[in-house]
Amino acid sequence: MFLGRGSHVPLASTGPELSSSRASQNPASAAQIAATPRIHQVRRVVMSELSHRAGAKKRTQEKGAPARVPLASQSKRRVKKAARAITVRELIESGAARLRRAKVFFGHGTDNAFDESAALVFHALDLSHDDAAKAYTKRVSAKGQQQVDEVIARRIETRTPAAYLIGQTWFAGLPFYVDERVLIPRSPIAELIERQFAPWIDPRRVRRILDIGTGSGCIGIACAAAFPRAKVDAVDISDDALEVAATNVRRYRLGRRVRLLKSDHFSALGGQSYDIIVTNPPYVGERELKGLPPEYRHEPRIALAAGRDGLDSVRVILRKAGRHLQPGGLLVVEVGNTETAVRRVFRQLPFVWLDFERGGGGVFLITAEACQAIP
Repeated sequence: MFLGRGSHVPLASTGPELSSSRASQNPASAAQIAATPRIHQVRRVVMSELSHRAGAKKRTQEKGAPARVPLASQSKRRVKKAARAITVRELIESGAARLRRAKVFFGHGTDNAFDESAALVFHALDLSHDDAAKAYTKRVSAKGQQQVDEVIARRIETRTPAAYLIGQTWFAGLPFYVDERVLIPRSPIAELIERQFAPWIDPRRVRRILDIGTGSGCIGIACAAAFPRAKVDAVDISDDALEVAATNVRRYRLGRRVRLLKSDHFSALGGQSYDIIVTNPPYVGERELKGLPPEYRHEPRIALAAGRDGLDSVRVILRKAGRHLQPGGLLVVEVGNTETAVRRVFRQLPFVWLDFERGGGGVFLITAEACQAIP
């Protein structure tokens, strides 16, 4: 499926106590990176419908499995000598086989080789995901085959996540520009935003939202889309990340409602207060960071590393959030694989640990009143 793990790190390292987290995202084609209409005009995407693997399975059940013809070769020399044009589907299947053999890690937008290959093939051939079924039967020229070969090879050889190669990923049903200056969005918080944080707060009363560690701006922008009457402050300590976020704010023409600020947590906010504070902060501990797959080395370390136990940023947020929450407000924090440590260190706090329909874990919420009681 085109679903990102709702964790900064591979879930295999979390242990049995944590469930699989999945976010609402999907790498799209280069054509979709072009100008996007205003946020209220954007068609929200049902992410499960964009899974190429699920769609292919459904079509196979309906029509019977298509004949599979192996690619003549994956090298430039052999591709040019291909005896016949090859279909998009065959390119996807061949690419998926290569990714599986290479044992690349999936977790930055897809969770399987077929969808990862499909994202890369559609990008290389500038195809739209809107009508994938029709695209699968298209014949691809030798030049197109070479373009696909090159992007699959780059994915394998450099271990660069597909979202960076494509320059786009999806969050809460919306496309976002990403590059190696920001973490690839994959938080299950997307599902909370889509539901306007109900039932834990009345969406009608929400006027101000704070996104801490905004990165690409995906959480703040998705909140602005979900709450058309609210204003959002989106902060980050990284100038590079704020440049990427600014690109996405301009894309959705939200400059009047989403304010980007350079801030170390709350440092630049003065006495500002909010109805909702939402954050996907760094939460990877030193030991875990050393054992991450190569794909994670392409992401900014500052967006992952959080001290020896992974709790450096979480401690600051819990200690200071109460001063910036309106009465009846909410603090929502993703801590991913650090959930067990958070439960142990802050056992006295009345966290509500959330589950998600699309799967997920490692996200808690806590009320303003409980935050204000934290010494």
